[in-house]
Amino acid sequence: MKHICVYLAGNAGNREAHVRQAESLGRLMATERIGLVYGGARVGLMGILADAVLEHGGTVDGVIPRHLEYQDVAHDGLSRLHVVDTMHERKYKMQSLADASLALPGGFGTLEEIFEALTWAQIELHEKPCVLLNSDGYYDHLFRFLDHAVAEGLLKEENRALALQAETAESAVRIIQAVWAGKEDDVVRTLRSYRR
Repeated sequence: MKHICVYLAGNAGNREAHVRQAESLGRLMATERIGLVYGGARVGLMGILADAVLEHGGTVDGVIPRHLEYQDVAHDGLSRLHVVDTMHERKYKMQSLADASLALPGGFGTLEEIFEALTWAQIELHEKPCVLLNSDGYYDHLFRFLDHAVAEGLLKEENRALALQAETAESAVRIIQAVWAGKEDDVVRTLRSYRR
């Protein structure tokens, strides 16, 4: 597991807890040599996370649509900045560069992006873990809604289980690492069975 795609707000928000989680995640990813893939902006929680990774010696791939680059939103100090034409291209590129998806607190864009990643997992376009970092209870209502969708018979329990939950940046990274360790074990077992 080499890269995590992180979705998060282009605003810093009103809670210091969310800022601390973004900073903590950035430090941890750099320390663990996990590359960051994110939306390429220099503002809000997005900029805070990218700066934290870079300050601690990590690598950052930003992916930004051309119209946002023109608005002077792009971070100009990243390891790599990929400029694409559309939001659809942006999301596809971010997913193609990463081994997992992680959502920190955010608004429409964050929710849309993590739910697209979850939908792709649901229809088996990928097997990448999708985690929501529930900083300071930010996603409590969302998880209750997902349980409600299951109770209404509109979301299958096994698909609800795809939306993994973490309380801290460290637990989010550990969950992703554990999922990938299990997948690597499965691959090794499969390869060994072919050698017999």
